[in-house]
Amino acid sequence: MTTTPPTAFAVEPDSAGQRLDQFLASGLDVSRARVQALIAQQKVLVNDVPAKASLKLRGGERIAILGVAERPPLRAIAENIPLDIVFEDDDLAIINKPAGMMVHAGAGAVVPSQDANGDPKEEDRRNRGTLVNALLHHFATLSAVGGELRPGIVHRLDKETSGLIVVAKNDDAHRKLAEQFAKRQVKKTYIALVHGWPRKDHGTISASIRRDRIRRIRMTTRGTGGRDAISHYAVVRRLDTAFGKFTLLEVKIDTGRTHQIRVHMASLGHPVVGDALYGAPKEMRARRGRSTDEGVAISLPRNFLHAAQLELTHPRTGARIALKSPLPPELQAFLAKIESTVASGDSAKGG
Repeated sequence: MTTTPPTAFAVEPDSAGQRLDQFLASGLDVSRARVQALIAQQKVLVNDVPAKASLKLRGGERIAILGVAERPPLRAIAENIPLDIVFEDDDLAIINKPAGMMVHAGAGAVVPSQDANGDPKEEDRRNRGTLVNALLHHFATLSAVGGELRPGIVHRLDKETSGLIVVAKNDDAHRKLAEQFAKRQVKKTYIALVHGWPRKDHGTISASIRRDRIRRIRMTTRGTGGRDAISHYAVVRRLDTAFGKFTLLEVKIDTGRTHQIRVHMASLGHPVVGDALYGAPKEMRARRGRSTDEGVAISLPRNFLHAAQLELTHPRTGARIALKSPLPPELQAFLAKIESTVASGDSAKGG
């Protein structure tokens, strides 16, 4: 909890039958997980006795809250999570990251695990399921330059972005790779499907990016004080489908700002498909008269953004490494679905 809750209050008779955690979550307007953490830390007393989250209230109880929940510290934990390793030697590895996997633990990933009674376990799932967890299991050594929470991590991909990411196995490789990124010598190419048709077949977006002052989980190109960001896009294919107009793009970035491609394309009015945070619809419904799917709604539970190509110089040998990653099956299937509704002559390649 970010604010200090009331210290004591009584349970009204009309709340009889509710679980303690449900009652507190509703009454204090905080998440049930945060309430369960308070209870697990014995900071909630019912009639002067520490209570379980599953306690059924009868009405008339006296509840006292002794403080705020303390989060367990973040730490990197080795986990046996499968990895698609596309390149590996003694200095580095290049991984094909799936969508849905965070690169490393972060303060925003607060979802405490629970036992059979609905009470939080000691281990906090902020520490689980990340690429770092998988790396610690698969590799004997990783660079320490990024700190204890980010071993081996030279750059990042958003959680819902799939594709190629480079990992350093030792500190010397990490520093040399980081220098390549800083000097914009690493070539990164993404495939994106966006809503609508960009006016030009080719374009460069040079707009600085900063954190949105109102919605802190978002980035924005508006205002001043942002960091410079440059993205180059080229139209691969324009699609006029039963579910609307879309454009398949190849995007190359000179910089690696947070949410860069997503923010830049949204700034043009063409958000990445599936990216509701930046204005993409959560579902698309087939238009009348366009196909047998009339009225059917489709959605994509991830962003249609894939890091498809990565080119860099090996930090020790100086050899150039160039790798490609095909679109993952779920993106291929989505693209095939909307393409199946394209009428003859309604699709055009970029020039």
